[in-house]
Amino acid sequence: MVDYTEGSGKQYHTGIGPEDIGKYVIMPGDPKRCAKIAAHFDDPVQVADVREFVTYTGTLDGVRVSVTSTGIGGPSTAIALTELAKSGAHTFIRVGTCGGMQEHVLGGDLVIANGSVRMEGTSREYAPIEYPAVPDWAVTNALAEAAQKLGIRHHVGVVQSKDSFFGQHEPEIMPVSWQLENKWEAWLRMGCLASEMESAALFIAGSFLRVRTGACFLVVANQERAKKGLSNPQVHNTEAAISAAVEAIRILIRQEREQA
Repeated sequence: MVDYTEGSGKQYHTGIGPEDIGKYVIMPGDPKRCAKIAAHFDDPVQVADVREFVTYTGTLDGVRVSVTSTGIGGPSTAIALTELAKSGAHTFIRVGTCGGMQEHVLGGDLVIANGSVRMEGTSREYAPIEYPAVPDWAVTNALAEAAQKLGIRHHVGVVQSKDSFFGQHEPEIMPVSWQLENKWEAWLRMGCLASEMESAALFIAGSFLRVRTGACFLVVANQERAKKGLSNPQVHNTEAAISAAVEAIRILIRQEREQA
């Protein structure tokens, strides 16, 4: 592969190198969330700001950890994951937002993904569609344990990853409306908990790179509840999801020390 950095020693898209990051990385989409997440670290320092990729590094319980934003969607998520893995990180937790799909999934809840529907394009350039998009079991368990410890109402299950936000919310106006609406109904019947845009790419690229991945999402609202005239609270504060991710990393650090 061509070295587009021309020997700088930094990754081309994210601007980071092995000396800049920790082994554990939290990955929000929005660059503006990075400072908010880094505030949970001890002695956080911004180490890079390139395109949609903002990175801070600090410590948790004496271990170096980082936060890197990915922007929206699978392509930039896979780029960030790859460059972070090349720089030595081994554990990644996606923190983002989602829309609830089942009636019992309410705005303000946390959804922890134990698998993802690959209704997006990035993962197809890594693995055949038959290969499942699943996170690391230890990371997923740590997220569930963290949510339980913090008293956060949460659900663990399959989520749907897609590329088009408006294809989800206005499928009836799209030229492929028949496909979008029929598949949405299939995911509902299968018990899919929520819809988001990054986890399938994260899980598949992570499997290929042999790194650990996990994902938790704040439920902003639930369009299925809105369709049925049910109460549909909207929640935009991501602090619960961030706190769960930070606590999950503490759990994983403790486990790593116990196994050493």
